[in-house]
Amino acid sequence: MGSPVQAASRFRVLEPVFGEVAPEVIEEMLIRLATENEQYLSELSGQAGRFKEAQIVEFIFLLSEKWHLDQSARYQAVEILERFMIKQVEQICKPSREGRKSSAQGKGWSSLKDEIYNTFVLRLVSCIQLASKLSLHYNIVNSDTALKFLQSLKYSYTKQELLESELAILKALHFQINVSTPLAYVELLLEVLGHNGCLLPAKPLHEMCMHLLDFSYLTRDAIYDTLLKIAIENSTPSKLQIAKFLTVKEDFMLLAVGIISSSAFILNPKHWNQVVEHLSCITGITSQSILEFSYAILKHVIGSTTPKQHYRNSGTRAPENRIILLK
Repeated sequence: MGSPVQAASRFRVLEPVFGEVAPEVIEEMLIRLATENEQYLSELSGQAGRFKEAQIVEFIFLLSEKWHLDQSARYQAVEILERFMIKQVEQICKPSREGRKSSAQGKGWSSLKDEIYNTFVLRLVSCIQLASKLSLHYNIVNSDTALKFLQSLKYSYTKQELLESELAILKALHFQINVSTPLAYVELLLEVLGHNGCLLPAKPLHEMCMHLLDFSYLTRDAIYDTLLKIAIENSTPSKLQIAKFLTVKEDFMLLAVGIISSSAFILNPKHWNQVVEHLSCITGITSQSILEFSYAILKHVIGSTTPKQHYRNSGTRAPENRIILLK
């Protein structure tokens, strides 16, 4: 039968194929993602981003790699865990008419906090399991695999507890776990760029985007701290400015255009202005915003201020803030 590694290699997911989707389908998908992004931002919790710390993300990425999951599954796991943990925290913080008890479960304040702390690794593993089941192909993380890993960390969970953990996450999120990740935005925008005549080949651009998307998840705080300081032109933002900036940090469309723009600059600065203009026309995000985000990313990747200088020296005028999905 072969080893698990051989099996994973044999059924490895093929790379994305660009240029095969009808324009009307692409446009419909882009509108759907943009609408979903706007709705998510309009309902954003004040706790958003709290569970995307570098150590948590790295844990998920490394475990996903150990279990031979594709990249979409690792991002999905991060987003599922984030949404579930926010629900848990909000339950603790919810005002109650009956002292400090949760109106949802009747548990004490300290009891709920202890439960969250003590079951965090279990929940993280369950989120990866759920994400693997959304991939719709070869490599689902089963209970035996998950239990073996947890036992290696000296946890003594049973298979029943593992199943109950998955169910607890599904119920808390009302079974809505198939959320779009920044990867979906990146790949769809690359499809649109190819349709609109972008001069950069899709395959190397996609590969670079994957590297930078991983990097942006792992250095999220540093990148957005740089972007905030650029936006307010001040190195010491106030608490109010930090709070208002939360919607920027959680904007998947903005992250996607920043990743693609930065990747294009690394691969071929000569075509970078064209890519920025295309992205601005497609999404309605101004060229200036794309420029600033690209600078924030590239500063931490290569320590370069070149993107600002390159755009200023090109003589290119930033396009108007408009949405043109497909030419």
